[in-house]
Amino acid sequence: MSTTSADPAEHEPARRPAEHEHAPAQRTAAGPLDELTLTGLEVFAHHGYYDFEREQGQRFVIDTTLWLDTRAAATGDDLDRTVHYGVLAEQIVSAAQSDPVDLIETLAERIAGVVLAYPAVARTRVTVHKPDAPIQVPFADVSIAITRSRDAWPSVREEVEA
Repeated sequence: MSTTSADPAEHEPARRPAEHEHAPAQRTAAGPLDELTLTGLEVFAHHGYYDFEREQGQRFVIDTTLWLDTRAAATGDDLDRTVHYGVLAEQIVSAAQSDPVDLIETLAERIAGVVLAYPAVARTRVTVHKPDAPIQVPFADVSIAITRSRDAWPSVREEVEA
């Protein structure tokens, strides 16, 4: 009689979460970074692969998380030492409404660039939802979520612009 399990998962090494699965915050010399999150920014824009999407436009919903060190801002109660999320929200909406693109992936990269333009931000996660996408079966949402770091951003920017 064999004592080995028929379940192959018992013999596999533990799975490491992919970067998109709640990646841990980056750390500074003094500890982990803090998270600032903007959820549900609604934008009407003309992105999409199909001509009718470009002509008619549709709703997009954007979420973003920023990893940054907020201790200096909190200690001094100083808005200038953090990210003004009201201004950031307006910049994200403006970027999303400009220059239509085919893919929500491209839009997410653009928004990541807006967020990473803030020197205090070390990393960002951007999710672009397209709840009214032209899908012919019932669905609740379609989205792309990307995570970008300041260290990797210049090479990503060059690839996007190429």
